Amino acid sequence: MTEQLSAQNTAENKPVKSWKVITAASIGNALEWYDISVYAYFSVYISVAFFPSESHAVSVMLALGTFALSFFIRPVGAIVLGSFADRKGRKPALTLTIWLMFAGTLMIVLMPPAHVIGLAAPLLILLARLIQGFAAGGEFGSATSLMVEHLPDRRGFAASWQFTSQAMSTILASVIGVAVTTTLTQEQLETWGFRLPFIVGLLVGPVGLYIRRHVPESPEFAAAQAEKPKEAAAIGGVLRHHKLAVLLAIGAIAVSTCLNYFITYVPTYAVDNLGMNSSAGFWATLVSGLVLFLCTPVAGYFCDKVGRLTFMIPAALAVMVLTWVLFTWVVAANALTVLIVVVVIFSILKAAYYGPLASVMGDIFPTEVRGTGLSLGYNVGVAIFGGLTPLVAAWLIGITGDAKAPAYWVLLAGALSVAAILVVWKKLGVR
Repeated sequence: MTEQLSAQNTAENKPVKSWKVITAASIGNALEWYDISVYAYFSVYISVAFFPSESHAVSVMLALGTFALSFFIRPVGAIVLGSFADRKGRKPALTLTIWLMFAGTLMIVLMPPAHVIGLAAPLLILLARLIQGFAAGGEFGSATSLMVEHLPDRRGFAASWQFTSQAMSTILASVIGVAVTTTLTQEQLETWGFRLPFIVGLLVGPVGLYIRRHVPESPEFAAAQAEKPKEAAAIGGVLRHHKLAVLLAIGAIAVSTCLNYFITYVPTYAVDNLGMNSSAGFWATLVSGLVLFLCTPVAGYFCDKVGRLTFMIPAALAVMVLTWVLFTWVVAANALTVLIVVVVIFSILKAAYYGPLASVMGDIFPTEVRGTGLSLGYNVGVAIFGGLTPLVAAWLIGITGDAKAPAYWVLLAGALSVAAILVVWKKLGVR
């Protein structure tokens, strides 16, 4: 194993341009988030096709429940694919994840509706989402590891593109969402129109696979394997020796993930709770994507110079202070312009937090277990504060009758993230 890695690294370990590493590592994350955004945006129409019910609210909850369940398979993907990345390499793991994501998207595109194949439709949609969730479980840790290990002197900026790619996906999904919902009728959207955005997602898979084939394995990973080949990546070892690091990674991701998934839920929120038309929420998330795309790499660039926690702690505290005020404002005003302003404020704060986050999470773990530990911490956090966010938001509104109720969930996530980052700073010495 060590000899093979050494031979591969000798052959591949040539100077590689930063943009190639960043593109190869982030394109899978972009595909993942594009599919997540599209599924969340079109959940109202997906619910009609695959989760029919006499109650519209029940149909939407079933569609969102499938959305949430796909996140709970992510920790399994993190364990399996993260361990694979720590044993066999970042590059083979990233190739496998993009194939799996492609397969899940293809299933959604080709799936007959429930009135044609009955119960098989929702079950197969669930299977498709589980495949995508499993693949996504191994994507973040492997891709972030590849970035920070190839570009150690620019860790903050390089790793910030993990989240910048999410913004790019949000922009693309929002543009397509606006185009589809303003062009097609309600009946067309419910029968076949919702499939069009997923077809666009299919184009990313082959492109990502081609790009990833032309980026070498991480030199830092090969060196770590040569020194400690037997320590690479048993999940038991990660949990025994790096339990605190995993818990801190979960806490660190909480507030940004919660905000991210709330923003993807905005189109459904705007239609069901604010009475806006379906394109209104897409405009808000489109603006959010533009803000994140511009601001996240800027935060990543400057955090390499002035310190990463200098950005993260104030941003998380600001989220906690402003959340209730902003939710109250958007519900009281019930206007698209106010919704966009609120989403922009959240997006700026999220960018300041997101920019340094991936590199901080990477530094919590040593190289030999980085793929496993980072994947596990990230995906457990995303499962709790990502997959549940749209469902919890809908549930809180349902039991309280208050459209501001999702603010409680955001406040909880903010408190956990502040606590986790302070421990990372004080106990682990990560700056």
